[in-house]
Amino acid sequence: MKLVILIGIAAMLLTACGQSDNDSGKVTLKQAPDEVASIYKSSCIGCHATDLSGKIGDKTDIQLVFERLSYEEIIEAIMQGGDTMPSFKDSLTEEEINGLAAWLSKQQQVE
Repeated sequence: MKLVILIGIAAMLLTACGQSDNDSGKVTLKQAPDEVASIYKSSCIGCHATDLSGKIGDKTDIQLVFERLSYEEIIEAIMQGGDTMPSFKDSLTEEEINGLAAWLSKQQQVE
């Protein structure tokens, strides 16, 4: 019986040590569906970095963007741009923008 309990505790500890990027609460590129990751790599990575931490200041860190912007606000930011961010309303389709916003707002379930 003690052996079974020890094995159970060991399994829980090993599981806790192997937590994924998703456990940190941040959005990661690993979580993105393939088509969304492809769009991010071609249109966003230059300013927002591979790890979404931003390359040109705090405003470009989008790892926790879902904490400060809603899904709708993320769509608006992608479409309209902002300070140093260009507008993508003419270079990305509505479906592509919605996919990025769903992933960044964590509305889209990731596997």
